[in-house]
Amino acid sequence: MSALTHFDAAGNAVMVDVSAKAETVREATAKARVVMRPETLAMIVAGTAKKGDVFAVARLAGIMAAKQTSTLIPLCHPLPIAAVTVDLAAEGDDTVAITATVRTTGRTGVEMEALTAASITALTVYDMCKAVDRGMRVEGLRVVAKSGGKSGDFRQE
Repeated sequence: MSALTHFDAAGNAVMVDVSAKAETVREATAKARVVMRPETLAMIVAGTAKKGDVFAVARLAGIMAAKQTSTLIPLCHPLPIAAVTVDLAAEGDDTVAITATVRTTGRTGVEMEALTAASITALTVYDMCKAVDRGMRVEGLRVVAKSGGKSGDFRQE
């Protein structure tokens, strides 16, 4: 395991200097799930939530969040994001599955942007449905794929 890159020799938090890195196409995909009562998922799928189209609003929230990652995570670099996709789907009778993919051409990866998109999408689903189901759970937030850069490709489910 390599040393943590966000600390200097004295243990101070630092932003990593990426100026010497090559610009490459970089992509990352993150996933999350929101587990809820079956009747809550049925309401979402039917489009009858009082706050509106849950999937559409959550998708937009995730896209917007990816673009704000460097303002939320202190040591993240602001990146010129080329694309963000956020997919939401019913999984079984009680789960919303979320997949967020972010792409850029730059000197550092977009894993944090993908994680931010997936997490804010999940939190938006919760926010839009909490009046009918306060017991919802956000689970399984993780990076499932990344490509580009010196460290190469990474995949997991």
